[in-house]
Amino acid sequence: MSAALTVVGLGSGDADQLTVGIIKKMKHAATLYVRTLDHPVLNDLKQEGLEMTSFDAIYEAKDSFPEVYDEIADRLIEAARKGEQGTEIVYAVPGHPMVAEASVRLLKERCPQMGISLRVMGGESFLDEAFIRLGFDPIEGFQLLDASSLNTELVQPQLHTLIGQVYDVFTASDVKLCLMDVYPDDYPVFVGHALGVQGQETIHKVPLHDLDRIDGYGNLSLIYVPKNTDDALRRRSFARLHEIVNILRSPGGCPWDQEQTHQSIRKNLIEETYEVIETIDEDDPDHMKEELGDLLLQILLHSQMEEEVGTFNVYDVIEGLNDKLIFRHPHVFGEQQAENANEALQNWEQMKAEEKKRKGQDLQQTSVLDGIPRDLPALMKGYKLQKKAAKVGFDWDDVEGVFAKIEEELAELKEAVQHNQSAEERKLELGDLLFAAANVARFIDTDPEEALAATNRKFIQRFQYIEERLREQGRTPSDSNVDEMEQYWQAAKKSGL
Repeated sequence: MSAALTVVGLGSGDADQLTVGIIKKMKHAATLYVRTLDHPVLNDLKQEGLEMTSFDAIYEAKDSFPEVYDEIADRLIEAARKGEQGTEIVYAVPGHPMVAEASVRLLKERCPQMGISLRVMGGESFLDEAFIRLGFDPIEGFQLLDASSLNTELVQPQLHTLIGQVYDVFTASDVKLCLMDVYPDDYPVFVGHALGVQGQETIHKVPLHDLDRIDGYGNLSLIYVPKNTDDALRRRSFARLHEIVNILRSPGGCPWDQEQTHQSIRKNLIEETYEVIETIDEDDPDHMKEELGDLLLQILLHSQMEEEVGTFNVYDVIEGLNDKLIFRHPHVFGEQQAENANEALQNWEQMKAEEKKRKGQDLQQTSVLDGIPRDLPALMKGYKLQKKAAKVGFDWDDVEGVFAKIEEELAELKEAVQHNQSAEERKLELGDLLFAAANVARFIDTDPEEALAATNRKFIQRFQYIEERLREQGRTPSDSNVDEMEQYWQAAKKSGL
């Protein structure tokens, strides 16, 4: 058998706010443990003769807070196991035991498994004082966040926000940087130290950018961000984007958006994709940001159309993508290993095949060439077809075999042209030549679509150089001839275009 374990809360910092029941528990405990001596109440209790053992040394010995709390829970359970039946071990924590107390959460998980009786007695938390001292009603909408795990996805401006565990100025700086992704730099926030503790309480109202310039951060510090329902603060949220698209498609929204179907905006999706690609090729981040937004809008519109008929919504799309990314990266989210990009790609393909099995697809009945989109640009599609075929051994031994194939296809195209074969036959021979040329790309590790795009850009730049030289003379290409334009072409080439 073992001793019972009781957890009590020391409140926000004023001894007068402790309940009589909690004081009795601590006085009559077989052993009184405290998570830390750095709490104002404990000075008063020591003066009354209470003896206690703190876990402060563990903070110095461990590298992270999770390790600290894990060690505290283990020591308390071991003490209870060795204790005499009928006795009671008391563990006192700052504030309320069920508010931001990781060690208590671990005890609630582990004690039942170890057959140890665990009781939790409340105490005034820092929340009670925060509601009073900062003057807001949590019923209006309220969230409590941990500074050590704060990220922008958790921050909701439409709610009153308290951020606890702000132990030092470095943590305050991290909080500031996170909040500045959501709020204006000069947004008013409050810093509270030792709320409710007579003679120690301070409250500072500062602009957000000065959050880490306040002195006094410690165990009794918190940050308060008042709620704000201004739509401008939600502009960076995905939820707001989803809401806007829904409004556009709803009655009373935009007549044009309401009329659109998957088919009517199909071309828009293609055009926006190519516009994004253009910004990538031009290495233009500002333009890329805008065009990625336009592409994202197309995804939202197609998802909204399906949401309206009840098949899926954009959050289902996100869930499916998250599941796929986790499943296909077992070397990141699982136990497999990948030392380089090739091994990571192999894992991806293996898990992709496993997905098909789980969906009931008979891999024996599928083609090696399956999975390539039907409407890809022809050059890109040809390249992908060749890559898939090569994976199962349908390939030349080296690039020389491909060069020979190009020469063969070029000869056949010449013959088709010289013998005035039909337009269909000439088209097929040209296709064979382009297909063979695309195959070279695999052997020289170059994407043929990117190669041709680069050549297109080069052609545009050099031809525009010709136009500019002629324009300086008050002329156009129509007023010139091929020999003159070739001279300007070579000049453009020499200039680095």
